[in-house]
Amino acid sequence: MEGIRLFLNKQKAKASLRKAFKNAGLYVKFKNGDKDVQVFPKIHSVQFDDEKKTTTYVFDLVRGMDPKEVIKKHFVFMQHFGKNIDLDGDHKTFELIIYENGIKRELTYKFKDIQPIIEGMKVPIVCGIDKNGEWVAYDAKTEPNALISGEPGSGKSTQLRSILCTLIQSLSPDNLHLYLGDLKMSEFHLFKGVKHVKNISVFPDELEVMLARVYSEMIRRSKLLNSSGMMHVDDLPQDKKVPYILVVIDEIVMVMDNKEIKSMLVQIDSLGRALGIYNILSLQRPSHDILDTKVRSLLTVRMGFRTTDLSNAKIMGTPGSETISRETPGRFFLKRDTLSEIQAPYLTDNRAKKLLERYKSNEPLKEQEEDAVKQQEEIQLREEDVFFDEINEA
Repeated sequence: MEGIRLFLNKQKAKASLRKAFKNAGLYVKFKNGDKDVQVFPKIHSVQFDDEKKTTTYVFDLVRGMDPKEVIKKHFVFMQHFGKNIDLDGDHKTFELIIYENGIKRELTYKFKDIQPIIEGMKVPIVCGIDKNGEWVAYDAKTEPNALISGEPGSGKSTQLRSILCTLIQSLSPDNLHLYLGDLKMSEFHLFKGVKHVKNISVFPDELEVMLARVYSEMIRRSKLLNSSGMMHVDDLPQDKKVPYILVVIDEIVMVMDNKEIKSMLVQIDSLGRALGIYNILSLQRPSHDILDTKVRSLLTVRMGFRTTDLSNAKIMGTPGSETISRETPGRFFLKRDTLSEIQAPYLTDNRAKKLLERYKSNEPLKEQEEDAVKQQEEIQLREEDVFFDEINEA
């Protein structure tokens, strides 16, 4: 009885897909006597996943059918099956996934929900929940640099807040050091006094000093790896262990015309992975003059919140982010190996303040600016610097 019901459900599902093919004009006509015959793409399989609440179709195009037409008619499939679908394929075979539940419109940040997902990750970066209703996160140790973009009110700032709060609750101050650039002077004040946070810069000259300090640490670590004969800081003996460093800069556009800052960021992004030094940059509106090809190629993870147009979305590498509605703040497209739609968790200022209280120290944040300036003068940021020699020899 169960087998018969499954068979009938599959036949019904196939009929629905054929109707979508017909309305989209995805068929080939030929004459059979006096009759016009329509040949639709061949449906190979229909799979129902009761746990994930999805229906997955796999179908082949008829020979001679242009695969570009399938992508062009994406809107027809949405009209038939709803907005929560994925359609992907090559020159012949396509897969259509229909999500019955869809993505949550609102998602409240709860660390207890995230904690099981990030277990075992060295530097966990929380993203949000996908169309399957599953949490998505990744490890900065293997995917070290990220770029976040989005218009004001799109959810970019609260995403940074969620990422930082998750890291602070996951790693001890001995295992993670945070260097924050708050160029809008409005986002990272919550983190003042947190033991993990070693510096918060709000002016470009402060940011330059902060990056010089991180850069100097990169040189020290490269020498340490070289002398120890190791490939990654995680392989160092216990007495030489170093904390992970994450540099997070909000509204990077304000300093990208500074050659010294840009040079340091490029080198941190290029060489920091083996040294346990990672980077997250964010900005409201991407453009080619701000994010040239060299910079973008180093920021392999992209989170594209709502953008103004398709051009900005393409620069980010997150096509589709221009279609995100203002009615769904926190929605974004995540680009890693593939592109996926995600709902970011929402964490208010007040809730963040409360959960950060127990991680704060009574001592004021020590900027050590004079020491950092001295380091900066010693480094000089020359390409012939010993830093590159050490990396090449390691």
